Amino acid sequence: MRAFKYSKFAATLTAAIFAVSLSNCSIHTSTRSTNRSSYKAKPLPPGQAKKIHGQKSARRFAPGHNKK
Repeated sequence: MRAFKYSKFAATLTAAIFAVSLSNCSIHTSTRSTNRSSYKAKPLPPGQAKKIHGQKSARRFAPGHNKK
């Protein structure tokens, strides 16, 4: 009888933990239009693009400097 109580307790505990873990996996949606995806992203400055790409000169990344 004692083993039956422990197995029933273990099954109940497992089911409770499973139910709690599923309840925490909810998807949060927002109806506001002021989220980050609606903002226009600023272009990267030429110096920062130069650092990312590992170039020595930022001329390639500056819009006013055309290669001659």
